[in-house]
Amino acid sequence: MKLAVVIVSYNVKYYLEQCLYSLRKALDGIEAQVYVVDNDSADDSVAYLSSRFADVQVMESGGNVGFSRANNLAIKASHSEYVLLLNPDTLVGEETIRQALSFMDAHPRAGALGVKMLNTDGSVAKESRRGIPSPMTAFYKMCGLCERYPNNRKLAHYYMSYLPWDRPAQIEVLSGAFFLARRATLDEVGLLDEDFFMYGEDIDLSYRIHSHGWQVWYYPAEILHYKGESTQKTSFRYVHVFYQAMLIFFQKHYSHLSFLFSLPIRLAIYSKALSELLHIQLGRVHGHVRAVGSHGVSEEYQFVVGPDHESAVRAIAARHQLQATYAGGLGSLNMDAPDDGKLRYIVFDLDRFGYSQIFRAFAAGSHPRVRMAFFCPQSQMVITEHKIFPPCLLPQQ
Repeated sequence: MKLAVVIVSYNVKYYLEQCLYSLRKALDGIEAQVYVVDNDSADDSVAYLSSRFADVQVMESGGNVGFSRANNLAIKASHSEYVLLLNPDTLVGEETIRQALSFMDAHPRAGALGVKMLNTDGSVAKESRRGIPSPMTAFYKMCGLCERYPNNRKLAHYYMSYLPWDRPAQIEVLSGAFFLARRATLDEVGLLDEDFFMYGEDIDLSYRIHSHGWQVWYYPAEILHYKGESTQKTSFRYVHVFYQAMLIFFQKHYSHLSFLFSLPIRLAIYSKALSELLHIQLGRVHGHVRAVGSHGVSEEYQFVVGPDHESAVRAIAARHQLQATYAGGLGSLNMDAPDDGKLRYIVFDLDRFGYSQIFRAFAAGSHPRVRMAFFCPQSQMVITEHKIFPPCLLPQQ
């Protein structure tokens, strides 16, 4: 077996369904097995997916055991030359996995590889490549120097933003959203550390791969990462779990530092966590005030669909009272931001356009207040970064 793809899922069955459809195209001609590990979802994920993807091995973890342990369950059950850890809220370009595997085959000391992750506005996610968060690197990031001096190799090492996006490069830390690892490397350095419930496990595994002398690579093939549907990043629980993971990583790999040196780092982590909590709370208050004082439609939808599906999307738009327009093709897309502050979602028909073709349509960079969205013919749903519009109203769960 060439490849095992491992996806850990928790209450995101419709996003995962879309991910699995993209994998069908991306894995065409590759000897691969896809594993979905369900972490005790309450949305009927197991039955829903099992009935639609007979070729996917759906595993139940027996509870919400965390990201690391759930991934390890499938890794241990698989037998393949490579293992790909993939988030359920991703869409994979048709050639992305094939190109990534070819690169790994050609570089025998490459222990792990990540790719260019796109946000829904077409911008590149900074966490597509990172440096090891040593105390000083983490300090530069937390105090804002990393953002202020993005071309400085020392101050901007956390995101390695001085590297070009269009060429492969050796880096140090990959994102768990797309983490392609060589089985021989995992056999040597070990699997994901289960002390990390969620977050930080990808940094820790990358650190161990790098410290054992294996290469860690960034490769400029593309995926879309919704960044938010598999985890809610505007919650108190997220802040607690994320910064707890940072402390676990620091204690595991830098506990040898003197107390006088480690204390400022610990204080910085706690201070940053407190700042994030305050920011979330203020955002909620502001969001409530804005919602109370706002009127009218805040979003508009531009559908780019083929004639076979036009009636279906028109029915969805009418049923959900969407402000909708219809484009004849990619050449007639309106990529300009709306003047009235609305968000414009461009909804692509996945029978008519390939994932890579859609990504290229947004390749010029970020588009303020313009986002990718998709009409999935198999499920007859319109899916955006935060909302799902079914052909009929779904029952409350």
